[in-house]
Amino acid sequence: MNKPYRVAFGGFMLESNNNAPIATEAEFRDAVLLDGADLLADIAKPAPASPPTVTGFTQAMDALGSWQKLPLILGAVGASGPVDQGFYDWFVARLVQHLLDHIAAGGPLDAVFLSQHGAAIATVDVDPDATLFRAVREVIGPDVPLICTLDLHANLSADMVALTDALISYRCNPHTDMAERGADCARHLHRMLAGERPYNGYQKLPFIPPSTSQNTKAGPYADVIAYGQTFVDGQEVWDVSINSGFSLGDTPKNGTSVVVTASSQERADAVARDVAAHVWSQRQRFVAKLTSIADCTRKALAVAADPGLPSLLFADVADNPGGGGGGNTAYILEAFHKAGVSGCAIGPFFDPELAAEAHQLGEGVQFPATFNRKPSTSFSGTVTLPARVLRLSDGLFVGRRGMAAGRQMDMGKAAAIAVDGIIVVVTTYRHQALDPMFFESLGIDLRALRSLVVKSRGHFRAGFDDLFSDDRIIEVDAPGLTTPMLQRVPWKQMPRPIYPLDPELEWAPA
Repeated sequence: MNKPYRVAFGGFMLESNNNAPIATEAEFRDAVLLDGADLLADIAKPAPASPPTVTGFTQAMDALGSWQKLPLILGAVGASGPVDQGFYDWFVARLVQHLLDHIAAGGPLDAVFLSQHGAAIATVDVDPDATLFRAVREVIGPDVPLICTLDLHANLSADMVALTDALISYRCNPHTDMAERGADCARHLHRMLAGERPYNGYQKLPFIPPSTSQNTKAGPYADVIAYGQTFVDGQEVWDVSINSGFSLGDTPKNGTSVVVTASSQERADAVARDVAAHVWSQRQRFVAKLTSIADCTRKALAVAADPGLPSLLFADVADNPGGGGGGNTAYILEAFHKAGVSGCAIGPFFDPELAAEAHQLGEGVQFPATFNRKPSTSFSGTVTLPARVLRLSDGLFVGRRGMAAGRQMDMGKAAAIAVDGIIVVVTTYRHQALDPMFFESLGIDLRALRSLVVKSRGHFRAGFDDLFSDDRIIEVDAPGLTTPMLQRVPWKQMPRPIYPLDPELEWAPA
């Protein structure tokens, strides 16, 4: 009887905005930091904290045959700034120690799976994903398969591609296919364990599309991803991943990437060149189209005054915690409040001090609410408004829709605070609005609202699509760390020339 495959799994998931505050060890411990046996226990829960890539991989491996689960360490947070180098060094060392312990206890490994984001930077290391892959390779050697999932916003380097056997990226934005891509890795891994060898073709484009033009339900990104998938035949071409990249990472790795995994180097290279050329031909379609705060205010007043009009959702795309934003700018709140907008909710608004004060005061208490008494960025200005505590919670819930569906979520101590006709959901931990439960867990009836403001760039679309059709979603042109108006970003390490910052640039695949 064949012995079960010995497969180690873990990963590091962080999208780094180079202008956001440093991602610390405490931030990971408040979110997801599962070490060894804790990781194994988490994936067995009905509502795990682990990302769906991990549970998708492990469940598919279970279905494919007998294997031994060898947990490493998994760290995952929403987008933030560069990770503290000391913490990251510890993380890599810890993952390597787990590898060594598993080998010492049971012999060589058959494979390693890592759930990565792919757009991390550290306070010193500009390519921490490659650093982790290299550390793993030094332990397992060149012949043991190393396969990884990546966010489609990954900023890839040639080293990341060279050090791995396959990099499988999400195809959906919002990322509702994370479990499927983890399952793809399990299937590809079984082909490798059966003796097949994959080859990677790689192309890097000098192109950074605005974040708001990257919806995959429809539009240019949906079209280029669909084009790439026409080459995938399940035999010779295993996977085509088109990574738009995370522009606000502001690193030497910035730029759209195409990675093709195939059964021959010739085929992988040919498809990568073809797909990259097609993406480049579509570059002018990727355009940010935002609406001014003044126009959004007028629209919110109009729907508040006329119940016959459909309610509206306003996306505060420039303050998206999912892109490293603070989740705490008050530009829209101030404008709506000053104009007298009613029937509105805003959130989640990241303000631990205000959340703690609301819990100390108790439900029903009126008080002057000071937002951002400790501003975290140049955009999070302090503002004080008359308020009343409506509802308090411990912040724990299980997501019901979109990317948070079935996952344990934790806002920390949370409060719904009424600021005249506007309800603000204030949280202790920073999150983007992935799921209606960020509001509903605090007793807010979203269907009764006339307008809703979400701190999110686009992942909210998978959670709120039953409430707001695309024609009722308005992306707001407000200041913030995650603005898709790329000409406003203070670039430091972005490789130049690059489109659209350099609109006359000519390029062709190597």
